[in-house]
Amino acid sequence: MDILESLQWRYATKKFDSEFELNSEQLDILKESFNLTATSFGLQPIKLIVIKNKELRESLVSHAYGQRQVADASHLFVICIQKEASVEDVENYFKLVKEIRNTPDDILAPFKDYLTGTFEKTEQEELLRAAKSQAYIALGNLLTVCATQKIDSCPMEGFNPDKFDKVLNLDQHNLKSVLLLPVGKRAEDDYMAELKKVRKPLDSIILEM
Repeated sequence: MDILESLQWRYATKKFDSEFELNSEQLDILKESFNLTATSFGLQPIKLIVIKNKELRESLVSHAYGQRQVADASHLFVICIQKEASVEDVENYFKLVKEIRNTPDDILAPFKDYLTGTFEKTEQEELLRAAKSQAYIALGNLLTVCATQKIDSCPMEGFNPDKFDKVLNLDQHNLKSVLLLPVGKRAEDDYMAELKKVRKPLDSIILEM
């Protein structure tokens, strides 16, 4: 399928085939796609939790307001942000840049000093808001990649992050859950699958100048 056909095929899957399981190649594509998502300054203040364990996912359904996609999909992706960001994150980023690109310190220094200074004077609340924005970029990227790979998905904000964080022990990883993305294969009797997309006409949503 070309990209527009793929996006037409995609929909927010309401009922998954609970017997279907993504293969390792499909999962690797999604993991790499998450890692390749664009983030501000390239700092990647986001992490992805991939949950296959059915029992664990069943325990999370009640904290997602009873939405069965969490348990019935092949895997549940939980997109997280760091609970606290620090200058150390900037330091680690530039260590990685130097390791991968072998960029001289005198070239890196101006940008590194700028980012370090920015982090030092920015409130944690603002850094967390910025990180949450990056999580949404990652979600959009994953949705598109899923569509091109004919992997069904359902973006979800409707869950209790605090409860998820507790069940998944995210505190010990300095993480906070932000978004959910169950992935797998649509059930044959998901009535939503055959419904036409409802979208505004292009001329009412796009302004050309």
